[in-house]
Amino acid sequence: MAELPDLEEWFVSSNDAFSIALMAPSKSGLQSVATFHPKFTYPIFGEEERIFGYKGLRVSLRYRANDMRPHLKISYDKKMKAVGDSEPQDVAAILQEGNHLPKNPSLIIAVAFVKESDFIESSKQLVENWTPPGTLHDTFDGPDGQYEIWKGSLEDPAIKQINSRIQILVPLFIEGGSYIGQIPDSETNEQDITDADRWTVFLLYRRDRADDPERSSYVFVGYSTIYRFYWFQPPTPPTSPGGDWELPKGDQNLSELPCRTRLSQFVVLPPFQGKGHGARLYQSIFEHYHKHPQTQELTVEDPNEAFDDLRDVCDMQFLRKMPEFNNLRLDTSVTIPESGPLPKLIVGWDKLEEIRRQAKIAPRQFYRAVEMHLMSKLPDSVRPTMDLDKDVPAPTEGDKHQERLWQLVAKQRLYRHNRDALSQMEPEERIEKLSEVLRGVELANARILAMYERVIQHSQPQASNGKRKLEDGAESASKKARVEE
Repeated sequence: MAELPDLEEWFVSSNDAFSIALMAPSKSGLQSVATFHPKFTYPIFGEEERIFGYKGLRVSLRYRANDMRPHLKISYDKKMKAVGDSEPQDVAAILQEGNHLPKNPSLIIAVAFVKESDFIESSKQLVENWTPPGTLHDTFDGPDGQYEIWKGSLEDPAIKQINSRIQILVPLFIEGGSYIGQIPDSETNEQDITDADRWTVFLLYRRDRADDPERSSYVFVGYSTIYRFYWFQPPTPPTSPGGDWELPKGDQNLSELPCRTRLSQFVVLPPFQGKGHGARLYQSIFEHYHKHPQTQELTVEDPNEAFDDLRDVCDMQFLRKMPEFNNLRLDTSVTIPESGPLPKLIVGWDKLEEIRRQAKIAPRQFYRAVEMHLMSKLPDSVRPTMDLDKDVPAPTEGDKHQERLWQLVAKQRLYRHNRDALSQMEPEERIEKLSEVLRGVELANARILAMYERVIQHSQPQASNGKRKLEDGAESASKKARVEE
């Protein structure tokens, strides 16, 4: 009787086996630009992130670096023969049937699954003066070339096509990320994009100049998607049930209605991370919608920690350009009562909501920024810092008073956000819990402010001698997708 194989040795890590490659098209074929691995593969291959039935498995998803046409190449050293109910997983079928790669109903086989020779030959047929889909939105210079941001509506067939090609990057690099039009936590990847007119896609490219100054090539760097919600504000004063207020008529142009704009997906590919490209993309998007008359507020859907850091630094840069925000300070003339309601602790308190609406930043994000700004103004003797070796003077009574004021400002925000949980605690336990959370907030703010100072210092122009001159909650994720930079 033949000995049964050890099935465990036929499992491979899907994170290690799966790779993504950017390939630059040329007259001679394809030239490698970069190769990298995904951060997550569990949305495709299961929670254990393993593929069964192979040794030396290589799943290469290659993209033409300009139009992001994909090609899937699968190879392996050895494939297990089926034994009873145990048989190798069909990797191509998993990717195709799960709608992870684009389908073209007019073709017998989806473009990602054509022969490798067809993929290479089509890449030799260069289109003269090719440009990304949409319209040119913004440009900036990076450390390794010029970068361009292109913008278009998901209604545009060319934008819809490239989105279908790159959408797999969302679950591969954003934990919990899902596709546009996909129902969260659904067992199927079927998508409904009947609201395509509400989606805007921003594509980030590096533009590489060729030997011919009249020509250039494009390399895809990352992208972001934006969704518009109708901004409903109840009439003031509220109408009575018998009033004549009603929803806008069907012939109303939705693009002209007030809206809340939400950044839904944000991906910068690993080879281009850590160079400031994500911050430039976010800033360009933010500034665009800040000037957009219909947008009343710009929010971010369920950001991860890395994007939160990027957003905090960029928002602080923006807000500190507003004199009304920059002039906010703690009111040191306030006397803190032993009991009863607190007085207003900030000079300019009455203007806070007006400043927030002018900035178009969501309330929770804005008040966190206020908190960080005020903390940065504390005297060195009491200001939390990440530099544990820093020499600080002994605090004066005035310094301690400012510290106490800031702590109360922070505790007010924390209490409002965690009211339900804290209300169930005894007063002593509640005070202890708030103090514990506050210590974490102080360290987090100190870390963000240190990042902000580095960014500001790096952005200062250089003198001729080469030296430089001197928890946030997300909305309901009905169209769930997340961000990664």
